[in-house]
Amino acid sequence: MTTSTAADLPDLLAAGAVTGTDDPLLTFYDDATGERTALTAVELGGWAARTAGLLRDGCGLGPGSRAAVLLPPHWQTAAVLLGAWAAGVSVSFRGWATAGLPQVGPGANEPLDASFVARHRVGNWLDNPPEATHRFVLGLGPAGAPPAEPPTGYRDFLTEVCRYPASLPPYAAVRRSDAASVDGTSYRQWGDVARGVAEACGLRRGDRILVDAATHEEPVTWLLAPLAVGASVVVCANLDRARLDERIATEQVTRVL
Repeated sequence: MTTSTAADLPDLLAAGAVTGTDDPLLTFYDDATGERTALTAVELGGWAARTAGLLRDGCGLGPGSRAAVLLPPHWQTAAVLLGAWAAGVSVSFRGWATAGLPQVGPGANEPLDASFVARHRVGNWLDNPPEATHRFVLGLGPAGAPPAEPPTGYRDFLTEVCRYPASLPPYAAVRRSDAASVDGTSYRQWGDVARGVAEACGLRRGDRILVDAATHEEPVTWLLAPLAVGASVVVCANLDRARLDERIATEQVTRVL
């Protein structure tokens, strides 16, 4: 798998995320529903490209725009984050308090340009949903599942994002000094944090990392740190620990977080 350090993340995003083999880069399990979704680097890059197209061409957003992401660890969350960054949109994500950086989250008087909210969290952002011009709801089911009727004021993410191509058109260059999160923390700073998390967790190039979504909500742990070192990740929601040994063997896991 061709990889780079987290400091090169803007270059990877602008080029269409990462490229590599047919091996999964991100595998998602939900033991409550039986879902298993495995995405190669190219497939994940395609979903990120669709998301970038939705934001840029569908919403008219780009560098300087801001989006709230109220989503748990999930392959669709990875697509939203990578797609927002590919379009130059900074994000707000609760649970990013890592390595001394401030926790990010919109305040009551901070309207945003877009929001991506899990269906079960609609109306539950500290009992005050983030105000946003463009609002998308995610059911977080399998990609082929029929969408439910979205709540009033929201559009269904999968329905909308599939209208856009899975290859990135020429986007404005994302500079390492640009803000990746709405508090102004730059791509370079988040890259430094990602490398630090990877080092602290002992992650290495070629690792296959199993992450319990219930205990590692921060994207810097389950997404950016693995990307920083060239590792792949198995994200497990509602993890059935009775099946942990089987999962480790099946997915050829080398590290468990």
